[in-house]
Amino acid sequence: MAEKHIVVQGAVCMCNFGTAPDKLKVLTNQKDYANDDQGSKKPIATDKDIGTTFEKNMFGSCSKMYNKPCTASVTKWSGFYEETMLSNGGKILLEDSKATCPIGGTDCIKIIKHGQTAEPTAQNFENVNDEVQKALNPMIAPRDLQETDEVNDGVIDG
Repeated sequence: MAEKHIVVQGAVCMCNFGTAPDKLKVLTNQKDYANDDQGSKKPIATDKDIGTTFEKNMFGSCSKMYNKPCTASVTKWSGFYEETMLSNGGKILLEDSKATCPIGGTDCIKIIKHGQTAEPTAQNFENVNDEVQKALNPMIAPRDLQETDEVNDGVIDG
């Protein structure tokens, strides 16, 4: 996949002929998740996600329809990852995948944000390289950071 992100539920898409973005809804896959430690929020998008697969199903007004409201519909995807098939029989969409709309034509819908977010966990802090952390933030030693349940009530000790 050469450093390309996998597309997940909530990815932001835009049509070349529209005026506003819309978010992708993954309707065909409820078993395979990415960037979601609980496996409940971010199903992986595949080339099987066709039809009306967006939250609003519109990209604002469509210049191909003389600025009438868009009715977004995907007929096929291109640029997906060919090497893996998920449980729904689909191929994984990547951040540079594109979709075809019957009005806009081939590859008129592009992904502008893949939908994944960085969420550091306790494991990330355990695996931190101390030398790199010192260079990035010399004021705090990562091993000295402790989670506490105490509330300080806004009082600063000094």
